[in-house]
Amino acid sequence: MSIVTKKGDDGTTATFGGKRLIKDDAQIEACGAVDEATSFIGLAIESISEKQVTNLLSDVQMHLYVIMAYLSGSPLDKKRIQKHLTIMEVNIQEYEKKLPKLTRFILPQGSEQTSRLHVARVVVRSAERRVTHFIYKNNPQNSSDALALQYMNRLSDLLFLLARIFDKNEVII
Repeated sequence: MSIVTKKGDDGTTATFGGKRLIKDDAQIEACGAVDEATSFIGLAIESISEKQVTNLLSDVQMHLYVIMAYLSGSPLDKKRIQKHLTIMEVNIQEYEKKLPKLTRFILPQGSEQTSRLHVARVVVRSAERRVTHFIYKNNPQNSSDALALQYMNRLSDLLFLLARIFDKNEVII
């Protein structure tokens, strides 16, 4: 079967269940932003040699696909997302212990790893804004929505800390 279906040639795309929406609909924007974040995390992974970190970020990518499916209309596997959220929070606590307290802004620069992680972080923040817009636009704000937003927010925290871990010479402003 070809990837070319020509169904999107009219500016629409299908969601989970077959509903067609225009490609700039808030739901499609949210899914696309999460997809973009997943790709930038993949780019960051390619510059990291620490297996524990690459495994964690690969798991993040898989969980972002679960969130994308939810945003597209599939039920959210809340137990799975909550379990991984807890894993991220444990990692965040461990990374925070290794870093000096941050009292000022840092510039998003340094090593290639640091720069890629910072780019992934800002793309995740952008995705979080689009997901938030979609959720609040539709106004359901249920426990699955809250969990998806919490996951996105915590993910940007994780990426920020990882960027700091890989940057040995933080430029503080």
